[in-house]
Amino acid sequence: METFEIFLNVISQNIWMFMMFPLLGIGFYLTFGLRLITIIKIPSSFANLFDRDTNQETQASGEISPFKALMTALAATVGTGNIAGVATAIFLGGPGAIFWMWMTALFGMATKYSEALLAVHYREKNAKGNFVGGPMYYIKNGLGKKWQWLGFCFSFLAIFAGLGAGNTVQSNSIADVLYSNLNVPHWLTGVTILLLVAAVLIGGVKRIASVAGKLVPIMIIAYLTTTILILITNFDEIPDAFSLIFLDAFSGTAAAGGFAGATVMAAIRFGVARGIFSNEAGLGSAPIAHAAAKTNDPVKQGRIGMLGTFIDTILVCTMTALVIIITGSWTSGENGATLTATAFSSALPYGNYIVMISLIIFAFTTILGWSYYGERCAEFIFGQRSIIPFRIIWCAVIPIGAITGLEIIWLMADIMNALMAIPNLIALFLLSPVVFKISKEYNKE
Repeated sequence: METFEIFLNVISQNIWMFMMFPLLGIGFYLTFGLRLITIIKIPSSFANLFDRDTNQETQASGEISPFKALMTALAATVGTGNIAGVATAIFLGGPGAIFWMWMTALFGMATKYSEALLAVHYREKNAKGNFVGGPMYYIKNGLGKKWQWLGFCFSFLAIFAGLGAGNTVQSNSIADVLYSNLNVPHWLTGVTILLLVAAVLIGGVKRIASVAGKLVPIMIIAYLTTTILILITNFDEIPDAFSLIFLDAFSGTAAAGGFAGATVMAAIRFGVARGIFSNEAGLGSAPIAHAAAKTNDPVKQGRIGMLGTFIDTILVCTMTALVIIITGSWTSGENGATLTATAFSSALPYGNYIVMISLIIFAFTTILGWSYYGERCAEFIFGQRSIIPFRIIWCAVIPIGAITGLEIIWLMADIMNALMAIPNLIALFLLSPVVFKISKEYNKE
């Protein structure tokens, strides 16, 4: 088993090293093909997000409001990667890794914009009359039925990536943090999560969107408020923290304290890999949620969709990184969520409990968001009859994740995450003329 784990680890490392280039490359290509509108239109996109007319389009097609579609996508995106992922990037790549996380977000916004636009443009109605979409549908309806096999490949890989990274890994993270802080048994945590998730899934995407619409804004605002308080009390350290990030991104990081040092290549590798893992730009997951948005405007939903990458990486990940750096905890030798907890504890009383609560809510909403992604992928392959069996399987593996060591499952999910991006990136490249044309016509109006 140990040999198999080593084998999977080698595959995971190599595939993510390879995938960094097409993921960033497609983002770069789309950003400039769209003439930088994904950067220029950030302020107006936030205005659209909270516009009453946008979210109360009674004549528009869809199931949930554009705002709730974004919250559903963020529920799956904002997770342990924002707490543990950022810390791991700094631990392995130094503070300079954060700069490269920003680069993935900067170009990833164009990828998310294109994904959401295509998801709405090529979505279709299922047997129940509800709109469904995502990479598998814009592959089938945009590239033609001869490409449908590529949609099946995406759906198959996304299901297993969801069962791993979107489910069992998340339940395990919640169980571990509750056991280490409050001594709650792993099995009890697993059963509790199962019951809570099952109660939400009974209501389908509308219930998921409703829960996400309430929990996601609260958890992000609460987390950011806490980090802002820490930054205010350490205001003088902020310029030095940014200076360290920029300098180390191009010069590497010397060994300091418990930090072993990192090269520029390590900063790029881990910054890009963890950035993509956190914001999921290019993986093809978020457009599945955006396809359900109650809108007739693909461009407007695309602009709302790209905000997911901005919020996830530019806001949440940056705040976590600054707390870790300004408190000096990045040289402590700790890694992952423990490093983040160490940083918060050194700056605030009971800071580790703040990290614990944030991690629990982040991970729980990730399970909800990914359940919807997996359900739509199962429906694409097996039809409407697969939804109930999928929900049963999804709930059943939650306690398994809570009580099991998941090193191998995590590695397999990591590999599936990378592989599911390949069909999506091919589709984005081939359908990019459609994205450019629709966007150009919209901007002329």
